[in-house]
Amino acid sequence: MLDIKFIRENLDLVRKGAEAKGLQINLEDIVALDERRRKLLQEGEALKAKKNQVSADIGKMKKRGSDASQVIAEMDAVKNRIHAIDTELRETEEKLNALLLTVPNVPHPSVPLGKTPAENKDISHWGEPPKVDFPLKPHWELAEKLGIIDFSRGAKVAGAGFPFYIGKGATFERALINFFLDQAVQRGYKEIAPPIVVNEDSARGTGQIPDKEDLMYIVERDQLFMIPTAEVPVTNFHRDELLAEKDLPIRYAAYTPCFRREAGSYGKDVRGLNRLHQFDKVELVKFVHPNSSYDELEALRQDAEHLLQLLGLPYRTLLMCSGDMGFTQSKKYDLEVWAPGQQKWLEVSSCSNFEAFQARRMNIKFRPVNSGKPEFVHTLNGSALALPRIVAALIEHYQTPEGKVIIPKALHSYTKFEIIG
Repeated sequence: MLDIKFIRENLDLVRKGAEAKGLQINLEDIVALDERRRKLLQEGEALKAKKNQVSADIGKMKKRGSDASQVIAEMDAVKNRIHAIDTELRETEEKLNALLLTVPNVPHPSVPLGKTPAENKDISHWGEPPKVDFPLKPHWELAEKLGIIDFSRGAKVAGAGFPFYIGKGATFERALINFFLDQAVQRGYKEIAPPIVVNEDSARGTGQIPDKEDLMYIVERDQLFMIPTAEVPVTNFHRDELLAEKDLPIRYAAYTPCFRREAGSYGKDVRGLNRLHQFDKVELVKFVHPNSSYDELEALRQDAEHLLQLLGLPYRTLLMCSGDMGFTQSKKYDLEVWAPGQQKWLEVSSCSNFEAFQARRMNIKFRPVNSGKPEFVHTLNGSALALPRIVAALIEHYQTPEGKVIIPKALHSYTKFEIIG
């Protein structure tokens, strides 16, 4: 959520920021409601001050034996007006807050303007595709042949997009999770194991609602949401808290299964592990001082890239354009690995800075050492990493002519085996 004062003083910037993200918003209604709110507050405070003063005067009049009936009658009218103001103020603030939730974050000046993924900025590449003298197969063919992932039985039990991992496939998945968590801890993150369901306040806090309700699984009977990413529960961990400046930055790493309704339901590129309804992911979340948030974003991106380098997977880093960035982000990088069996790039991580957008929704502040006035922290998060496409890329990248899969050396101590097949 953007600060109403910031919106009021930067109407053109906020409007252009929304348009850059492909959104049209009615800022005039927001400004009008804010103006009405401020007038009601001013009138209400004046009347309450008058009521307090006259109440004291009435007490003095009664002590002197003076007739206070006319003044009391006037005060009754003031009380009624105060009650009416409080009622209208509450209704006005509810309408204003509802509209403020529809205003997207403003893109950082370094974000390229654009409407489609084709306008994202390709900023770096690492690694080389494998050079082999045999035809490379897509991961779904190899996984079926090796018996390590079962898509058809997953569809039978739950539906498309819910695969079974079997034998060495399950061990491989678990090894990657532990490897990612251990690497995060080594780089200064504290491991945290969050719930995989959240309430409405939590979903609203990180911006999943009112923007992405249709993309989440909802447990309607209990009014809970299945998390689409660990970002949601972990960022809400400090909701409504006042943090100490000396404790910043706070960094957490969390593994969770993730649930997304839209994934794999339609469109292209949905075969195998490319798009799933349920998948595993290790998420990195930061609460940082506003002065350092963009340095922390670069460090977050490097933490995710480090994992890809350890696994030996060729990847590229994209700076997302304004129209492909999302409602809540001020700046976002995507990391994509090369899947040689499919001859395509697969997104495996998004690293984002939200500035104070989420913190304002969740009321997460810190108290500066040299100032008594609390400020909102900046929040960041990034995938480190999302597993399905990592598994897909590893299978395709490390396949042998015989259809086996070599395990990267970095994982040997986790898998306890060096080859699948």
